[in-house]
Amino acid sequence: MPRLFSTNGIRGVVNQDMNSTLALEIGQAWGTYLKKTVPRPKCAIGTDARLSNHMLKSAVTAGFLSTGCDVVDVGLVPTPTLQYTVKEKQFDAGVIITASHNPPQFNGIKGTASDGTELTKDVEETIEQIYFSQRFALSDWNEVGSYATWTGAIELYIKGVLSCVDVASIKKQRFHVVLDCGNGAGSLVAPILLKKLGCVVTELNCEPDGRFPGRHSEPLPENLTMLMKKVSETHASFGIGLDGDADRVIFIDEHGSYIWGDKSLSLVGRYITREKKGGITVTPVTTSTCFEDVIRQNKGRVIYTKVGSPIVAGVMKENHAVFGGEENGGLIFPEFQYCRDAAMSLVTILEILAREKRPLSELIAQIPSYEMLKTKIPCPSEKKERIINLLADEMKNHREIIDIDRTDGLKLYMKDGWVLMRPSGTEPIFRVYVQAKEKQRAEQVALFYKNLAASLMQRA
Repeated sequence: MPRLFSTNGIRGVVNQDMNSTLALEIGQAWGTYLKKTVPRPKCAIGTDARLSNHMLKSAVTAGFLSTGCDVVDVGLVPTPTLQYTVKEKQFDAGVIITASHNPPQFNGIKGTASDGTELTKDVEETIEQIYFSQRFALSDWNEVGSYATWTGAIELYIKGVLSCVDVASIKKQRFHVVLDCGNGAGSLVAPILLKKLGCVVTELNCEPDGRFPGRHSEPLPENLTMLMKKVSETHASFGIGLDGDADRVIFIDEHGSYIWGDKSLSLVGRYITREKKGGITVTPVTTSTCFEDVIRQNKGRVIYTKVGSPIVAGVMKENHAVFGGEENGGLIFPEFQYCRDAAMSLVTILEILAREKRPLSELIAQIPSYEMLKTKIPCPSEKKERIINLLADEMKNHREIIDIDRTDGLKLYMKDGWVLMRPSGTEPIFRVYVQAKEKQRAEQVALFYKNLAASLMQRA
């Protein structure tokens, strides 16, 4: 059976592979699934700022209503706001119409379970089975669902975020923050939140616009040049760059320098495990060792998982973790909710700065540094498992390899770093991640394993 759901919902180009017919039938399949356990499911739905948001929201809503599910439309909101609303207002499910950081021609459908977490793989697979079978449990005319709107989600969410940090300490510092929302849904939350914390806010691209006129939605260095320049020019305390649906955030230090996500993850992880006097933390196998270094300093422990924020969140929940997240700027705060959350990330950084009374650059400088290299190599999907097994056999007795991890693909540890060969779930490629102390060494390792994989493909 083909897959619709990837690691972050269903995505595609609008009116091509992501169209209103698909959205309608996903709503019907999802509603059919919910009706098996809940007599009258109540679902929250929201959107990011993309131009096709109403088209897809209306179609998904119609699907839910046709199966006898009640729908509450919470409007244009960040993904974490929708997730928090589902949990706090006790909805049976939630849907956010978003394609996160993808270009403006894309959109998607992302699901939330009743506890506010992202849907698990088994639930997604069940919805897919219903969708492909076209066996929808449509309601009689007098039992179709009801539709309502609610405008309180953002206020509820901001109040919740503020309850998690030391507001008084942050207000005393009067931080000057340059905020770049990338014309995304975060525009409706982040400026309000920062001002409530007493920050002076210089806004960039803080008007929701699905064309993303200010910059590309992915907060990569090449897309945040305006933000980096503005932080430096205005002598701001630091800068914030959000992705399209505001579940991930990248920080810029007071000098205008880009801070990679593994460093912000490590900074927050160090702070939380110091406050908690240790504890379990969770992150994917792709994360830099700098995270484990700082967690161990505070007598904490790291559990590594497969790639995917729902997987990270699930393992955090099972192990009562104190913190977790990904190296792409997606941080998860379990005391608030088991989802990536940009707003919680930015208020936590503010709290750290307020308490440490040192600039962001100094705090980041304390995090160990490693060279990280990411590349990819083509591989037919049907050969992926065979190539991974051949690689493992080839390297198990190699003198450089001190440990092998099969959590997600093949991760080979060496004395001076590691290499991860991970098969993509959506493309005919291997993603290759290399960590080393020096850039030249990382490039050397990457080239060696790319050539080795290529030679094995000739034999597989």
